[in-house]
Amino acid sequence: MGNRLGQLLVRENLISLAQLKKAQDLQSKEGGRLAYALTKLGYLAENDLTDFLSKQYGVPSISLGDFEIDPAVIRLIPKEVAEKHQVIAVNRAGSSLIVAMADPSNIFAVDDIKFLTGYNVEVVVAAETAIKEAIRNYYAQEEQEQYASALEGFEEGEIEVTGDDDDESVNILDLENQAEEAPVVKLVNLMLIDAIKKHASDIHVEVYEKYFRVRYRIDGVLYEVMKPPLRLKNAIVSRLKIMSELDIAERRLPQDGRMKLKLGKGREMDFRVSVLPTLFGEKVVLRLLDKENLQLDMTKLGFDMQPLADFKDAIHRPWGMILVTGPTGSGKTTTLYSAMTELNTTEVNICTAEDPVEYQLKGINQVHMHEDIGLNFASALRAFLRQDPDIIMVGEIRDFETAEIGIKAALTGHLVLSTLHTNDAPSSISRLLNMGVEPFLVVAAIISVMAQRLCRRVCKECAEPIDILPQRLIDAGMDAERANNCKPVKGRGCKACSNTGYKGRVAMYEVMPFKDELKDFVLNGASAVELKREAVRLGMQTLRQSALHKLYEQITSFDEVLRNTSPD
Repeated sequence: MGNRLGQLLVRENLISLAQLKKAQDLQSKEGGRLAYALTKLGYLAENDLTDFLSKQYGVPSISLGDFEIDPAVIRLIPKEVAEKHQVIAVNRAGSSLIVAMADPSNIFAVDDIKFLTGYNVEVVVAAETAIKEAIRNYYAQEEQEQYASALEGFEEGEIEVTGDDDDESVNILDLENQAEEAPVVKLVNLMLIDAIKKHASDIHVEVYEKYFRVRYRIDGVLYEVMKPPLRLKNAIVSRLKIMSELDIAERRLPQDGRMKLKLGKGREMDFRVSVLPTLFGEKVVLRLLDKENLQLDMTKLGFDMQPLADFKDAIHRPWGMILVTGPTGSGKTTTLYSAMTELNTTEVNICTAEDPVEYQLKGINQVHMHEDIGLNFASALRAFLRQDPDIIMVGEIRDFETAEIGIKAALTGHLVLSTLHTNDAPSSISRLLNMGVEPFLVVAAIISVMAQRLCRRVCKECAEPIDILPQRLIDAGMDAERANNCKPVKGRGCKACSNTGYKGRVAMYEVMPFKDELKDFVLNGASAVELKREAVRLGMQTLRQSALHKLYEQITSFDEVLRNTSPD
């Protein structure tokens, strides 16, 4: 509707051409609808816009704040569909469903709702902010009811906590009693099971001044799943702390713990638990560590042929340092674990220093860091060198001391694998130099640097082709021939992917073998930009190129390429 609406508003003298241009610029920067951009900038009042749309399309306009909607009517349109199209069911009359829409020209939304509900759809127009507010309020109530009904039918014994639930040292009796009440126990169990079923990687339990919410991170994106009553906040947090054997009496300091859940058929799930005191209570984040879903086969992680060959060549060297770089949650640990699994034979001694140990690997000596007693990466590295190691993995190089010991280990006949937090592979070299490591040591020790990101996979069940102008693909970095032949896809949203359009993730890799030409650049004081330019000339595939290759192969979407990688 965007361009046509803009032209109509200019023609009716409701906005000027300059205002339209500014709104379009805001829309391209922040996404969303043109109408929302116009009202956000204050060029058009929402009432004027809804009146205009009502006259233009010949449909009534309504004010959603003036009446209550029956929850049974709300239930007819799933929350995901309502959010996707910015619509909400208002009333039902015989075989017709009255639906409030921000964009009455959206025939795709009307068709979707007809197909989902089986009703004839009658459209009314309402302000977009009012629709957003209604979706937020009504569906929050709906989710509360769903969780309440799920609790009533929840089967005892479906989940078992291994570890001591009855911590005798707990001295806040009322908190302990609340945490052990059946509704609280059931709600927490349901929350954990639901997160496992939805393949969430993290659970966020968050307390604010006037509400309490639970969110799951699924495929790297957070989704709100429920808002328990605020009065249960202490009981739920205490229950989680008891399950992970933390001190429920201590509510002023951060705490870290673990819990292990036994599910049916002998399956186990580990949770890493972090409790943080915030302004209005304690926030709990649980990281789900599912051993069964840990992918240790390097060929299935998302490597293209040449980067995989370069990485395998590096890890099979007898000595030297290999760095894997990327933001938190980009899969660095999984890549290092897969490398160590390939190298793990009876002939080699592998030691790892991790903070924390996420997965236990058979045949590998893993050490968990304890900063409070002086066991950090640097001290663990020193101890490893007295343990006759062949391969050493250091969770992260955070400071000069760790970098220096790691590089010296690499120069004395050990293969050292570690991670850094930088944006791309060439920047890692600059980071080491900025830490104070001498250039000649960097050049002598580093054999390969790899950057990575995770993109969401388009759901195979609902993938459908979309039209993207070849010029947009070329502007993004794809070569012209590929851009003209590219057939991008995007997930429509279905039951299999919870109406997100995505299911699972795939890694993108930028592998930079540290060749002699690059070493000369470093010794001559080249910047990260110059280093990257030379690496590309020598054949390095950048993160953007890797992502565009996944787009070309219909694995991911164009939106994911732009969201996760920056232009070369």
